[in-house]
Amino acid sequence: MITIKTPAEIALMRESGKLTRDVLNLIGGSIRAGMTTKELDKIAHDFIRENGAYPSFLGYGGYPASTCISINETVVHGIPSDDIIVRDGDIVSVDVGTILDGWQGDAARTFIVGETTEEKKKLVKVTEECFFKAFACLKDGTPLGDVGYNVQSHAEANGFSVVRALVGHGIGKEMHEDPSVPNYGRKGTGIRLKAGMVIAIEPMINAGVYQVDFMPDGWGVKTRDRRPSAHYENTVAITENGAEILTL
Repeated sequence: MITIKTPAEIALMRESGKLTRDVLNLIGGSIRAGMTTKELDKIAHDFIRENGAYPSFLGYGGYPASTCISINETVVHGIPSDDIIVRDGDIVSVDVGTILDGWQGDAARTFIVGETTEEKKKLVKVTEECFFKAFACLKDGTPLGDVGYNVQSHAEANGFSVVRALVGHGIGKEMHEDPSVPNYGRKGTGIRLKAGMVIAIEPMINAGVYQVDFMPDGWGVKTRDRRPSAHYENTVAITENGAEILTL
């Protein structure tokens, strides 16, 4: 069931969204070659708790950490570990969720560590652009299929592919609500977005094939051909006047 948020509820989500943004900015300013992903997770966890919020991911379905940190060919849901070291040339996707006053914020960024390949640089850039291509079409009455169409068209025009096994989602009091928000689709199809809906749009774009493999730990997802993947996500509110990014 899709829940419509009031302006007052969206205002509360805006605060959670700002905190989620600030966590990602902190991680972006902290990440260095030689750090472990567990160290990065602790930075995020401590900041969230110091600001009176709770990490959405911690304990969700048994997930053991406060962030998802996914390197190179890991698309999403990489579990932070003392054994995983960030290295020069890596692209590192960090997905963060916060619960503040009962409302969720959810966003992700892919960071470039040191000097990397032109392919990885382009992949990170295009993945972010895919989000903004989708955002540009958002308003009361937009068919949901237009969102995925805009992401897919831009990714494929740049020689990349769109993950199909994982999608964006509605968000509110719960991290995952209706509707599902695919990063692929046909224009003019699907439900119509309405003012008061809040969704997380999260392009997951692969350098190679779109197929993925689910890892034995029950969480990690890697590209089937083990080529790089990038992730960019924001929580977005549909309003009477268009749309607003709550996590930027």
